[in-house]
Amino acid sequence: MIKSKVYKNLGLKEEEYQKILDILQREPSPTELAMFSVEWSEHCGYPRSRNWLKLLPREGKYKTLIGEDSGGIIVDGLAIIFKMESHNHPSQIEPREGASTGVGGIIRDIFTTGARPIASLNSLRFGSLAEPYNRYLLRGVVDGIQFYGNCLGVPTIGGEIYFDESYNGNCLVNAMSIGIAERDKLAQAQATGSGNSIMYVGSSTGKDGIGGCSILASHEFKEGEEKRPAVQIGDPFTEKCLIEATLETLATGYVVGIKDMGAAGLTCSTSEMASAGNSGMEIDLAHVPRREANMEPWEVMMSESQERMLVCVKKGKEKEIEQIFSKWDLNAVVIGKVTDDGIVRIKDKGKIVAEINAHSLTQAPVYDMPYKKPNYLAHLNKLDINKITGPKDYNEVLLKLLGSASICSKTWVYEQYDHMVQTNTVILPGSDAAVIRLKGRDKAIAATTDCNSRYCYLNSYRGAQIAVAEAARNLVCSGAQAAAVTDCLNFGNPEKQDRFWQFKSCVEGIADACKFFNIPVVSGNVSFYNESPKGAIYPTPTIGMIGVINDIKRVCTQYFKKENEIIILLGLSKEELGGSEYLKVVHGLIKGDAPELDLCLEEAVQKTASEAIKKGLVSSAHDCSEGGLAVALAECCISNKENMIGAVIDDLRFDIRKDAVIFGESQSRIILSCSKKSVSKIRDIARKFAAPFQIIGRTGGRYLKISDGKNVLINLPIKRMFDKWTNSLQLLITA
Repeated sequence: MIKSKVYKNLGLKEEEYQKILDILQREPSPTELAMFSVEWSEHCGYPRSRNWLKLLPREGKYKTLIGEDSGGIIVDGLAIIFKMESHNHPSQIEPREGASTGVGGIIRDIFTTGARPIASLNSLRFGSLAEPYNRYLLRGVVDGIQFYGNCLGVPTIGGEIYFDESYNGNCLVNAMSIGIAERDKLAQAQATGSGNSIMYVGSSTGKDGIGGCSILASHEFKEGEEKRPAVQIGDPFTEKCLIEATLETLATGYVVGIKDMGAAGLTCSTSEMASAGNSGMEIDLAHVPRREANMEPWEVMMSESQERMLVCVKKGKEKEIEQIFSKWDLNAVVIGKVTDDGIVRIKDKGKIVAEINAHSLTQAPVYDMPYKKPNYLAHLNKLDINKITGPKDYNEVLLKLLGSASICSKTWVYEQYDHMVQTNTVILPGSDAAVIRLKGRDKAIAATTDCNSRYCYLNSYRGAQIAVAEAARNLVCSGAQAAAVTDCLNFGNPEKQDRFWQFKSCVEGIADACKFFNIPVVSGNVSFYNESPKGAIYPTPTIGMIGVINDIKRVCTQYFKKENEIIILLGLSKEELGGSEYLKVVHGLIKGDAPELDLCLEEAVQKTASEAIKKGLVSSAHDCSEGGLAVALAECCISNKENMIGAVIDDLRFDIRKDAVIFGESQSRIILSCSKKSVSKIRDIARKFAAPFQIIGRTGGRYLKISDGKNVLINLPIKRMFDKWTNSLQLLITA
């Protein structure tokens, strides 16, 4: 009789163990128990989240591709494949290895579809940089991303970084990758055809990463825990060879199906390929290449060693596949075959160590989790802004915001990434969205990652909607039409009712916003148990969104281009300060509600900016987000260090309190700059879409000046703003 301690240590609950007994009609072997534990974990089987994920729309304005490991859209016969996934817990323990293997894993999800990876992005969250360990995490994560991505030859083109005390004890590392392939050359992650061979390709298997998805990713951190064995170790040079060998192999036409050995390693690839193909599979672990001796069968099945794939090959074509991988100095070994009995049968030197129905493994139990609204909201949502004293010195406030960790320039980070390799990058990191060309076509792809988790903490439903709206707005500002979403849903322990309420509300918000904009969610990831003894993270439903630019000549960036151009504000400034960076940084408060979001207004503003950019009427476009209008204007002035241009803002409407106008974070606002002759045409477009339109000033000079019609509120040299914005992160890291 297996002791309860054994299955509980593997992350299984008593009722789950009883279900396993019912399925097998006998006690499981150690290998079988390990296989169930990883396949039924939250990271693989989504037992606690699957019911709610059904709300997310799968169809949109472009034809969608929903795959086993990643998804995408079709653009002019070309498949754009993309996905985002978390590597939070490994990065909290070993930041360099955790982040680098996160990059490697998500890229494998792309090229196993037959798509060549063309770009990477990331969304990173850390605790306060006042704590030395958080500084260590930031340096390690950035080092891991640059090491793996740069060596691999896939450009890291964009992302975001936020800092908040809620991530003390549990950082977030969300990695996103994009690839392209001809539509008719995509591969599937399935095993079919009884008698076809199952080949293990890539690197050898070791003990690194054992139980990463069940032991590490499906439990919150406890005081004093050490889980280093569950952290994988990656080799980007091996992965580079694996990319080329895999794509060459797929081109032969001899591959029936292929899958990355990611979370749960051999367990996930064998069971999920068999289940997807409505077939069975038999393998012998004695043939699995290993880099460590004396591994138990369950260790081999649970190992998450990197740079490995499982391939279903047409019978008789094994030698050809072996020769390709051998040329790239990689393993390629037949370890088994496809069967027609629906059973995943694992042998070790001929002895059966596991025999399970494939569907039983992959169809994890689904739980209807209880939830309740968090108690803290009753207090935090109450904010009387009349009790908030306005600034005595607006210049000082703007400089303080420009120097805050979440707003200041992340140049120190992205300059370590190779964002020009493959020579496709059109808009570099640092603007609203990155843009990458599709070679041989006039089109381009824009991409961004977005989420303000403080909004989601204060109002989970609306905060998630804002994440979708802001991502779309950032794409529009680059000249793109929002096309599709991948998400990475990071939350605390789902077994705590208030945490699950946050998750449920965020999913509902994403679903409703995506349906409104006709944007499908084609792939994604759920990461629960992101909490430590210090508390749970803020709910962080990160949105990765891509957009299509139909004419690459019409890309747009955020910085002012010329002197004496007109500055236009699309959208409305409202009297709201809740959840703002200004409220936290200047007043030390995290209170109020998330900003209001009117999706119809959002759509009107986006359509106006989009049409104006497409018609060539706009010199620059920039979304207003954290820090409000003043920070957005400052970024327009200083984000191109080669040609910084000031601005005079003297036509702003101040019919509400001044700090709300300048530092409030009202949504659905875009700043445009244009020539004088384009103003009337843009006004006509705004009128057509019923978008609020206001001329607020003009570009020029070496200062940013903002007045209320009577008094100058802000008057700062652009050089001073640039220095504060540019140098602050490095100073915080080395403090």
